[in-house]
Amino acid sequence: MYNAAGQLNKDQLVQRFAPLVKRIACHLMARLPASVLVEDLVQNGMLGLLDAIGRFQAGMGAQFEAYAVQRVRGAMLDGLRDNDWLPRSLRRNYRRIEVTISRLEQENGRAPTERELADALEMPLADYQKMLQEARGHQLIYLEDMISEGGEEYLEHHLADAGADPATILENETLRRELAQAIEGLPEREKLMMALYYEQDLNLREVGEVMEVSESRVCQLHSQAVMRLRARLFGTGGRKLGKAASYG
Repeated sequence: MYNAAGQLNKDQLVQRFAPLVKRIACHLMARLPASVLVEDLVQNGMLGLLDAIGRFQAGMGAQFEAYAVQRVRGAMLDGLRDNDWLPRSLRRNYRRIEVTISRLEQENGRAPTERELADALEMPLADYQKMLQEARGHQLIYLEDMISEGGEEYLEHHLADAGADPATILENETLRRELAQAIEGLPEREKLMMALYYEQDLNLREVGEVMEVSESRVCQLHSQAVMRLRARLFGTGGRKLGKAASYG
């Protein structure tokens, strides 16, 4: 990867790490609204890769790939900041679903099915599933909730860490325990989906292949799982998690 002058060969590095940029983009897609195009993430990521090549020094004591991953993810997030991830009107609609989930869980003592939720919301099942598809960017917590006292953005810091497990980066022991309990209470298919995506680091297409469902169905399951978690953690009282965590 070095030329005759002992410098990193830019063209070879771009060719070698372009698939890595696409993989990072695909893995982030489930955390973003449907309006975000993977091509835009890849384009920003490639700019990050070029920046990494220009800045990296072999004597830094770090492997280039690890450094490049940080720069690529950072560039993707920088590009996303220029856009609204999820309009507030849609968040209100999704909050309505969360309140319904919480109410049905209290009434029935179990997690409601999609059919039960659709009926409670007085909409056809297909429309409810379409709403889940559109809710791909719905998160456990939002950007405005993740600014530390020092001004560092929580999401950027932890997404840049490729090995970060969301369950281990919660700052509060009580919240870690409550989130773990909420995840354990998910329906089996949603729990499997979350494990494949967050623990096994598979992208949406790969999760779909394992579960033998379409990629769009995986998006629906992910949105549904996030709404269930929010319903458990926030409840109908709208309890605030503050700056403690993100699972989106």
